[in-house]
Amino acid sequence: MRFSLIDRIVELDKGRSITTVKNLSLAEEYLQDHFPGFAVMPGVLMVEACVQSGAWLMRATEDFKYSTVLLKEAKAVKFNSFVTPGKQLRVTLTTHKWGDGECTFKCSSSVDGESAVSCRMTLQQLNLRDRNESLADSDEFLTGKMKELFRQLWIPNSDELTA
Repeated sequence: MRFSLIDRIVELDKGRSITTVKNLSLAEEYLQDHFPGFAVMPGVLMVEACVQSGAWLMRATEDFKYSTVLLKEAKAVKFNSFVTPGKQLRVTLTTHKWGDGECTFKCSSSVDGESAVSCRMTLQQLNLRDRNESLADSDEFLTGKMKELFRQLWIPNSDELTA
């Protein structure tokens, strides 16, 4: 199963910052077991929403030059509140350091204006062909799919979608 934990990119300042939203629905399968009678978004998926947000910022900034973005490190992760069905997780990342195929971000998120999860994370970007030339086609395929998805998530200057 592939988890797409970003429903919309609401702000994007290439190379500097990104703000995304995830609308949590009771229909999401993992909520059936987490937890019965008290459905909440698992903390690891809250962190993954931060990772995916940072990956979109890196892809957009580098004009989709790399096919793969991976979490290298997450530090000072703090969980402050739950995300329950019907709520919206709003994630904001700001760039702390960028270089050598890596980017370190300061991440904060909120639900109804209250802090949900915060951390400092480092993401690494790469192309699979750099490790195995036979994977060059996979790079092209992945990059194409990410461009398609990005066009659905980011609609610049669309105020009616950010409210």
